[in-house]
Amino acid sequence: MFCVSASLLRTLDVGYNLLSGKLPKSLQHCSSLIFRNVDNNNNINDGLVEARRLFNQNRTSWLDISTWNMMISAYVQRGLMSEARQVFDQMPVRDVVSWNTMLMGLKKTRDNTESVLRLFIDMRRSSSVYTGSPLLRGYTSLRDPRGLERVFEEILVKDVVSWNVLITGYMKLGFVGDGERAFGEMPERNIVTWHTMLIGYVNNVEMSKARDFFDKMSQRTNVFSWTVMINGYVQCTEFKVALLLFREMLYRRFLWGRQVHSMITKRGKDCDLVLSTSLVDMYAKSGDITAASLVFKSMLVKNPASWNSMIGGFARHGLGVEALEEFERMVQCGYKPDQVTFINLLSACAHAGLVEEGEKQFMLMGRFGISAEKEHYACMVDLQARAGQLDKAERLIKGMPFEPDFVIWGALLGGLRIAFMFGVR
Repeated sequence: MFCVSASLLRTLDVGYNLLSGKLPKSLQHCSSLIFRNVDNNNNINDGLVEARRLFNQNRTSWLDISTWNMMISAYVQRGLMSEARQVFDQMPVRDVVSWNTMLMGLKKTRDNTESVLRLFIDMRRSSSVYTGSPLLRGYTSLRDPRGLERVFEEILVKDVVSWNVLITGYMKLGFVGDGERAFGEMPERNIVTWHTMLIGYVNNVEMSKARDFFDKMSQRTNVFSWTVMINGYVQCTEFKVALLLFREMLYRRFLWGRQVHSMITKRGKDCDLVLSTSLVDMYAKSGDITAASLVFKSMLVKNPASWNSMIGGFARHGLGVEALEEFERMVQCGYKPDQVTFINLLSACAHAGLVEEGEKQFMLMGRFGISAEKEHYACMVDLQARAGQLDKAERLIKGMPFEPDFVIWGALLGGLRIAFMFGVR
């Protein structure tokens, strides 16, 4: 069930008016300046200063909440939190976007944990629009267990999601006892709760506790729980135990057996990587992208091959946004993408209709020292053809450093077929 607030309706209304040209020209200009500067990674420039000037001139009469939020976001993305807070404090009405933008901005600065907590408390007291789970995750990433507890205490309605996030935080920070205490205090649990505890034990190398917990799980027949346990024993180099557990899984007729078996019986320090990457690829190809994602997230160590398997899985399932997000995390973690990474990424953009993002990633290849091969061009031709952008596709084919062959023409025809099916002109 969805609950649509009045502020959200106003935001949607002004967005429609902005796109349709029904807003006054000064507000259109202000919004345009803010949009351009939100995407600009440089320091604050004359465009943002001009946007602020127009913003100040018009806000008392008809400036809508969405433009306030854009102004705050522009400052937050540059780390200018004092300016963002000034605009925030002047807002006559705030919505969930306003609060969350400020919270995430303060969280990113990493030296304002008290400010984040105070703002969260203010949000909780001033309206019913608040959510504590993102903030709990934030304090986990800051490795601040006390902040984690204080935010949880301030959450008025503690649902199963907030409890699960709290347990995840404790386990990630190594506070296994606190995680167990929270698990015991929970009024209700779901499958995510059990999986969170199991992953927590494994990641903290508490395999004895993990096995006891696993044996008590009513969800033992779940593929993911078996995978976590097998992966945990492999990471601890307890290959015999992993193999015994695998055979028990086989006895219970899981279809994944034979493919996993060859991975477990391999020796060497990279056995856990080989096993986990194989599982990610196997689940994704079998249609269970959720299981693939869960296995990937449980991996303590990753390499480019494992990232490629996950990004390729998202691409195969048409989840372009998720593929792009995973690619960003890959780069942030210091892993260098390769040609396969970009083939998967461009394919994901094509299947999700993300034309501009796909073109951006295609241009980004050179930054990583990767030359575009025929497969990359085929993905781009497919992307543009699906969107009905035949002129672009034609220019791309003519500008290729090699003659087009059946791969390129096949991509063009396939993209046109999809475009025709969905009525794209």
